[in-house]
Amino acid sequence: MSSWRTELNRCLIILGITGIFGLVIGELLLVWLFALAAFVVISLYQLRRLNFWLLDATADNKLEPPESFGLWGEIFDAIYRIQKQERKASQFLEQIIDKAQESSAALEMAFIMINKQGNLDWWNSAGEKLLGIKYPEDRNQSVTNLIRDPRFTEYFHSENYDKTLKLEAPGVSKKIIEYQIALFGEHERLMIVRDVTQLQRLENMRKDFVGNVSHELGTPITVFKGYLEAIIDNMEELDPKWEKPMLQMKQQAHRMENIVRDLLMLTALETKTLPKQQDEIEIAKLISEIESDTQQMFLDKSHVFTIDSDETVIITGKRSELYSAISNLVVNAAKYTPANGTIKLSAKRNEKFFDIAVEDNGIGIEAQHLPRLTERFYRVDVSRSSETGGTGLGLAIVKHILMRHDAELEISSEVGKGSAFVCKIPLTRITNKDLSNNPAISESMLEPNE
Repeated sequence: MSSWRTELNRCLIILGITGIFGLVIGELLLVWLFALAAFVVISLYQLRRLNFWLLDATADNKLEPPESFGLWGEIFDAIYRIQKQERKASQFLEQIIDKAQESSAALEMAFIMINKQGNLDWWNSAGEKLLGIKYPEDRNQSVTNLIRDPRFTEYFHSENYDKTLKLEAPGVSKKIIEYQIALFGEHERLMIVRDVTQLQRLENMRKDFVGNVSHELGTPITVFKGYLEAIIDNMEELDPKWEKPMLQMKQQAHRMENIVRDLLMLTALETKTLPKQQDEIEIAKLISEIESDTQQMFLDKSHVFTIDSDETVIITGKRSELYSAISNLVVNAAKYTPANGTIKLSAKRNEKFFDIAVEDNGIGIEAQHLPRLTERFYRVDVSRSSETGGTGLGLAIVKHILMRHDAELEISSEVGKGSAFVCKIPLTRITNKDLSNNPAISESMLEPNE
């Protein structure tokens, strides 16, 4: 502000001096005209110097600002200071980019930048090793042209990147790589690619090991349990002190048998795909059947069961698997709900899913346990397993069954108030029952109210 005032004062002084001179010679307007012309010429000259300086003062040619006076000198100095600040910021960013490139080059994972047109923009050295892309030949090439797998093309264009995609490496057999994509900026993408061949091999070995061990344990446990039952049937011939150990052995043998059964079921769920020929399941009837079976199992607890289900809904899937999943949830609710408690079963459609919910007013679960409930053998309380006879695999089975049906499990709970387990079935598996083929139902619906 002070520089403007100084410049304004200078102009007023010059205007005053030239005015006095013009009055003396009797040509006031002519003198002021010459003064204005001189001011314009000086300003144009300074603008020319500024223009040439800015054109010459590139990043590689750091020229000092031209010497000047007054307001123009301050303008030159201010621009020069801004240039220095920009150069410092540019150097700092270049150093960060260089460090990022150096560090990414040391990583085994590939980082690939894809622009909003879907073309390759930048990648680290691991990208060349895993995908075989070359710099600079493949720059600005479409990523779907370089990775020619229909599953990748569908994954890339779907923009649903919540899950990763595992495929064989392009041109390399028996090598499995995992793709993960994230959106950023103006619809640009960062794709992370890593080699998961060893992890996949270990996972397959784990599945084979669990399946084989579970299968091999089945026969000895059956023999062991059979002999125990025969001994218990003839307990009167043994010393009474052996009665309690024998009953405990039978109980644990039964528990081991259940664990083996559930492990075999988990292995089958992991290794076998859902059959193409699937069942049309009337969900209301299925829930009613599960409620009746569970109520018979826990007659001594006198639970109150309530059902709120859409009678017209049909779900496409494997009936035996969905029965197992929902039954697991209902049995769990009955186990951990005190006598005379309430268990509510509901099956309703919302905007995104068809929700099958199992709610109880039981003991509840602490919040820190909820994310891990579907892990195998995870226990909220170790003592619960001995009290309820559970295997610790029920919710893991539920999770895998729902995954096979493109569904997910949502869990909420509050200690002392109860829990809610919701199976979120995609609407693509939902249809409505044709009531026109059922005269009894259709007539009752069409009959007017008296």
